[in-house]
Amino acid sequence: MRRVYLTFIITFSQCIVVYQAERNQKEENGGWLTLEEDRIAQPGPCNIDRIDLSSQKFTQQHFLDNYAFNKPFVIAGATENQNFQSLCEKRNLLERYGKHTVRLSSANTYSYDKRDVALTKYIDEIMKAQTLDRYGNETFYWFGDNDHEAFEDLFNMYNPPPYQIPNLTGMYSFGVAAAGTGVPFHFHGAGFAEVIFGRKRWFMYPPEKQPAFNPNKTTLHWLEEEYPNLHESDMPLECTIDQGEAIYFPDRWWHGTLNIDTSVFISTFLG
Repeated sequence: MRRVYLTFIITFSQCIVVYQAERNQKEENGGWLTLEEDRIAQPGPCNIDRIDLSSQKFTQQHFLDNYAFNKPFVIAGATENQNFQSLCEKRNLLERYGKHTVRLSSANTYSYDKRDVALTKYIDEIMKAQTLDRYGNETFYWFGDNDHEAFEDLFNMYNPPPYQIPNLTGMYSFGVAAAGTGVPFHFHGAGFAEVIFGRKRWFMYPPEKQPAFNPNKTTLHWLEEEYPNLHESDMPLECTIDQGEAIYFPDRWWHGTLNIDTSVFISTFLG
């Protein structure tokens, strides 16, 4: 009887530890929980320049001379977005915007399929971790196609990275997605992408080096099936962007993205 009692105490204590760990993660990640079994992908190496503004000076001219038209970089400490981050906590986002309609896109290269649903329905029912048995054209998630009028007060709270390309203005693209999701390789104009909660892994190639990929398979498929077999000369530039960090993507650079955790993110497209 004593052995059974001790076993119960140990098991109960382990449950408390697991519960507390999940609760702490929810609090640290704004309520956006990621179960460990859903985290198939992990952070990888970083071979992209990383600039920390808390310890480095980085001017607009430095940006134009070295990066704006040439190569990507990761920047930390560029903006003060505590108020915006607070609005992006799961509870606050659902309370303020849960009844708003959001447009979901298929998570393949061309994102040609769209669905309109209430934000609450998306987060509670549709947003699920990516698995290897589901293709990108079968996965829908919220990343852009935003109703800027409906979310105007949210976007007004955001402070983008303080660097510009002359004669171009910024347009925001906001999204929330589960672990393992992402968009396969594609390209567009230049911009910054910041992670508000979670982590996002980026893979990048210059415009003249188109990567080999299946446009209907997910970035997770590519990471599991293609990435380990790449020749050294075909390896991408890559980095995992953490909460509060942003990455700059130059015009027409190929990039694929992969959410390590349930993530909230916003991009500033320069056009």
